[in-house]
Amino acid sequence: MAGTSAGIVAGLTAAAVATVGFLAFQAQSAAPASPGGRPGPGASAASAAAKAPRDRRNPTALPRGSGTGERVVYSVDDDRVWLVDERNRVRHTFRVTPGTLDPLPGTYWVSSRSNAVTGTDGLPIEHVVRFTSVDDVAIGFSAAVGDGSPAMADPGVKTGGIRETRANGNLMWQFATIGVPVVVIR
Repeated sequence: MAGTSAGIVAGLTAAAVATVGFLAFQAQSAAPASPGGRPGPGASAASAAAKAPRDRRNPTALPRGSGTGERVVYSVDDDRVWLVDERNRVRHTFRVTPGTLDPLPGTYWVSSRSNAVTGTDGLPIEHVVRFTSVDDVAIGFSAAVGDGSPAMADPGVKTGGIRETRANGNLMWQFATIGVPVVVIR
């Protein structure tokens, strides 16, 4: 009887290991390419060098090639953000003031949020929406608490805050929840 029990246990263990392996494979296939705020597979060096095409007659129009579905699009060259819904309609677009560090072009995901903190520049900020880091400095959107205008970054300090007005910070806070894609373009 002891030999039979050992065979049953071995068979059940092998079946459990196979099931876990299969489920892990399925989860990997269904998960976003990089939910943790790292560039996704579209962030190759070749795609990073190209500037997304613009509509010259309407400079605030959403650039072609900036993805599909619900997302935040951020142009590091134009200092502009577009909040795009699941039907590819621009809900809001506005200018921003970047920090001293820019993220590389690519697709990221909102990885953390804070209602109110102190920024790397020492200013109190609110509605912080983070999506990556550069040189160990968090990169994200935020609004400086104060008169409502975005603060200018000190070029001597490494800052990753992409500053918005308080009104635009409220819009970003409502739109960009954890897991929402952030597409960074030139």
